[in-house]
Amino acid sequence: MLSFSTCWNNHRHNDGEAVIDEILELGFSNIELSHGMTITKLPGFQKAFADGRFTCSGVHNFFPSPTEVMIDAPDAYEFSAPVAYDRERAMEMTERTLDYAAEFKAKYVVLHMGSVPKMPHSKWSGKLIQTLKKEGIESPQFKKIKIKCEKRRKKKGIIPFSHSMVALEKIAAYAEKVGVPVAVESRSKYEDIPYQPEMLFMMEHFKDNPWVGYWHDFGHVQLQHQLTFNDHEEWLKTFHSYLIGGHLHDVEEPMRDHRVPFTGIIDYDQLVPYFPSNCPIVWELSPTRKSAQIREALEIWKQKFPERT
Repeated sequence: MLSFSTCWNNHRHNDGEAVIDEILELGFSNIELSHGMTITKLPGFQKAFADGRFTCSGVHNFFPSPTEVMIDAPDAYEFSAPVAYDRERAMEMTERTLDYAAEFKAKYVVLHMGSVPKMPHSKWSGKLIQTLKKEGIESPQFKKIKIKCEKRRKKKGIIPFSHSMVALEKIAAYAEKVGVPVAVESRSKYEDIPYQPEMLFMMEHFKDNPWVGYWHDFGHVQLQHQLTFNDHEEWLKTFHSYLIGGHLHDVEEPMRDHRVPFTGIIDYDQLVPYFPSNCPIVWELSPTRKSAQIREALEIWKQKFPERT
């Protein structure tokens, strides 16, 4: 099932109906309601849905945004946070998201599970990215920073990951209550939770729970691939049996994601077949991408993957 995320045009509109209508004009009828939405836009989404103008493939946590957060910040509150209030607020907002997901008859809710607080991005993945751009992945400096990053991630991630696991147990119970499964998203930063060993632990832990699964973000995994932390196809081979769906966007070398499909380096011919034909694939594009380019890419997609439109 092909879908399109409201993250592309949310910022351009003050009304939910206008957000939906612009996406419909691109040629998509399945829509993912993404994070960053103010509560004032909700009535417009509800009206468009009640009128039958779109079907909601799924919802991305948090939806709508916490009222006290003035910007699009899906990680404003994290399940991994060292402060109990932040973890509790993240849980409150997630339960509210699941309630709205049920109202919109969504097939899933996408979750960010947190990050490691003692690994600021600028000092770790950020430094790796800058070294990649300046010196390349074969440089001694890149290899040195990567080894340090891996060691620190393994050491400092234990407690934050345990907080995330506790949260996911509670979320799974609430997901069952409202009848909407949750999908743990692959992330772009090595400091984010879960990285590969943690994701495998999560999926194995919940493998018999039908309310928890895996969400594959093509761009995020490709960014990790660019930094040599994983191999994109091998990652997907490892996790495809847990798949609920995925966010699809392209990556321009070396490290710019959320580009329009077929304009970057991702090999969709290699990766898309790992998705069952009825699995949601949601185009999640940067707000800077132009309508004409998206329409062109959609026509290419229809030719390449007619069974997935």
